[in-house]
Amino acid sequence: MSDYAFFYGTLMTGFDRRRRAGIEGKLTYVGRGTIGAALFDLGIYPAAVPATDSQVVGEVYQMTDPAHVLDVLDDIEGYSTDDPDHSLYTRALVPARLDDGRTVEVWVYFYNAPLGRAPLIQSGDYLEHVKVR
Repeated sequence: MSDYAFFYGTLMTGFDRRRRAGIEGKLTYVGRGTIGAALFDLGIYPAAVPATDSQVVGEVYQMTDPAHVLDVLDDIEGYSTDDPDHSLYTRALVPARLDDGRTVEVWVYFYNAPLGRAPLIQSGDYLEHVKVR
């Protein structure tokens, strides 16, 4: 089990969700990185889906209490370990390439519902996207 998490949306720096969820003190910032995925704008938050031809930019954190943090994140993301096929997001372990060149295995939440007409975020960077939106 990895003790790294990858955040690409409202759990990143600049938003208040980690603190409000009570997990801020259980996370240590490691750096920015990318995963193989495509990023879509759902309006109030983004959705990443696995992809081999595009990258999503995000932040990697090391969890000091992975079991607790993942339980909290599962709740936030609407992920049920008992029924992943019907969860809003699914949790997956994928490689993330850090800006310093290292690769680490991270837990990430991929969107698991129809995207409808959600526009693709071409840059793959939600922070940059919300600055210009």
